[in-house]
Amino acid sequence: MARHEQVIAEVFGLYERFGDSDYIGEPVSQIEHMSQAAQCALAEGFDDEVVLAAFFHDIGHICTKGAQNMGGFGVVSHERLGADYLRSAGFSERVARLVEYHVQAKRYLTLKEPGYYERLSEASRRTLEYQGGVMTEAQAQAFERDPLCEISLRMRHWDEQAKERHVPLIDLAVLKDKASRLLAA
Repeated sequence: MARHEQVIAEVFGLYERFGDSDYIGEPVSQIEHMSQAAQCALAEGFDDEVVLAAFFHDIGHICTKGAQNMGGFGVVSHERLGADYLRSAGFSERVARLVEYHVQAKRYLTLKEPGYYERLSEASRRTLEYQGGVMTEAQAQAFERDPLCEISLRMRHWDEQAKERHVPLIDLAVLKDKASRLLAA
């Protein structure tokens, strides 16, 4: 078995083992949330790296053992843990950074977009405290200069949308194929 095939088996195996678990106080499971985020990226015509980053954005909640908990709302620093996990698995820096930035995007939007905080779910509001809170203006300016800022903001909106009940799951074979092509390249 090629290295990328082993990686795909391992990474997607996490979703097979833990995907049905509760998604930190939301009305959907982990796999439903990830699937819906990836479907949003696909529907908007984004490339394979962005689609996979959308699917993997919360992998840090399921790829770690014994990590510190955010008061019942998932894993502290899940964005960094997930990004590091994906880097070590051989995914591109762009995929890893998009996963890492989805929390920065929440912190940014809470500062910059009127009414954003009020639209967050209770779980998202609670986790914001663990994630550094609202960005400062200086942090926001630095984030705006990052070439991945705009995509990260889109991804954050998909993250918020991806909490609908009874949405059919994406065909994981489609995502595995995208991952296989990226890892083999």
